[in-house]
Order: sequence, then C-alpha cells, then structure tokens
Amino acid sequence: MHGFPIFNDATYGGDSIVRGPQRGSYRSFVTKCMQEMPRMALHAKTLGFVHPETGAAMFFDTELPPDFGQALKAWREWAEQEG
Repeated sequence: MHGFPIFNDATYGGDSIVRGPQRGSYRSFVTKCMQEMPRMALHAKTLGFVHPETGAAMFFDTELPPDFGQALKAWREWAEQEG
C-alpha cells in the first residue's frame, strides 16, 4: 500500500508528516513523538517460522518495548483530545 509509511521510517517517508496539518500543535506533537521514539515503529508480538536447517518449528513472543507503548499511549490520548 502506497502512502502509509511506518512511523519514523526515513527510507519511505515516515519521518515526516504525511497526513494531517503540517504546522501548529499537531506538528509539535509528532516531532515530540519522533524524538521520544527515534526508530521505526515496527514490532511483532509473535513470530514463527520453520528453521531452515533443522526443520524445527520456532516461535517467539514478546511484549511491546517501553518506548513503543509510550508512543501508542500518547497517540491515543491525542486522538481522544482531538476527538
């Protein structure tokens, strides 16, 4: 899908505002979020695959990293406020 880059992914334009106002409080909010989470917002809670050499089924499960959880919380609060 084109036009929906991953948050803070400089390669595909996610390090700039692609939706919403380009200035004002929204821009300040987005800039702050990018500073507090200076990496791509990409996370998989669960991954699984078959090991290519052993054939063993491998599964990995992890919780959200703290910075990712904080960013989600900030965006949810922003959305409720802007409602």
